[in-house]
Amino acid sequence: MQLVRPDINIDFIGKRKIAYGLSALMILITLTSLVVHKGINYGIDFAGGTLIQVRFSAPIRIADVKDGLKNVDLQASSVQSFGEEDENEVLIRTDASTSVTKGFAPRLAEAMKTATGAEAEIRRVEMVGPQVGKDLREKALFAMFYALLFITIYISGRFELKWMLSGIMAAALAGAVYLLSIFQVSVPFLMLAALLVAIALFWFLELKYAMGAIVALIHDVAITVGIFSIFGMEFTLPIIAALLTIIGYSLNDTIIVFDRIRENLKKHHRKPLGWILNRSVNETLSRTLLTSGTTLVVVISLLILGGGIIHDFAFAMTVGVIIGTYSSVYVASPILLAWQARKK
Repeated sequence: MQLVRPDINIDFIGKRKIAYGLSALMILITLTSLVVHKGINYGIDFAGGTLIQVRFSAPIRIADVKDGLKNVDLQASSVQSFGEEDENEVLIRTDASTSVTKGFAPRLAEAMKTATGAEAEIRRVEMVGPQVGKDLREKALFAMFYALLFITIYISGRFELKWMLSGIMAAALAGAVYLLSIFQVSVPFLMLAALLVAIALFWFLELKYAMGAIVALIHDVAITVGIFSIFGMEFTLPIIAALLTIIGYSLNDTIIVFDRIRENLKKHHRKPLGWILNRSVNETLSRTLLTSGTTLVVVISLLILGGGIIHDFAFAMTVGVIIGTYSSVYVASPILLAWQARKK
């Protein structure tokens, strides 16, 4: 099945400077948003605290809910509507890690009923301590970092047969990061420094395919995080799962294009590299559109019909699929041209 003609010839590579400008603008907006909002809006999973979901039998006022919380020592809480309007549900968040004893839920339900005049059902109570939240943040960063390192080994080995070189580099970086983390070096700063060092090593060791893939993946994750920051959405464990899924999805799309580039380099070795890259992207365009289109149908369905619990995950996946498709065409492949310019 093909959505586009086999002989289509869109000048993707010729528009790469426009794409670079667009990507730079999106990254700049991301950084600006993170500075303005003073970092990521961490959810209960990472920040610690208590999350309570309550369903009422009739419409209620947020102010009444806050009044009821004072009777159970949860004054410093944020309360917001949750789900569909006719479901009469609210989410209560507090920075304090409430001790959830056996009698807490009935006592809270009674306090809500007294304050609002409606029957209250406590649907869930989640409590995460501040130290646990910190540990989860660090483990999430390590998960994404090590995923990227293993990807570099795979890409370098598959496309450039540099298994040993990439393996040694990845092991050295992973070892350095682990040792420094033992000495209480800030993990976010450590991850950022390690990624910058990795990109520099790719450049000097001429691991061009690995660099193209990793820059595209960092681009995808950064912009997705930026969009969450712009809209003030919470960053939770399901979002980390979405980011790791986005990394896998975007990498798969990039590998398809890289495979065709490698084939065309052998068949059309007398042609300019720009022509080969453009032809490769055009030849895989139908497959890219089909894969992205069918994936988007699923994640948009989850976004619309999945309910509040899965909404943020589906939103992250929707953004990631769109950005990942864009980066496979306009970020990963054109980076190979930088090597040609470097050699000249």
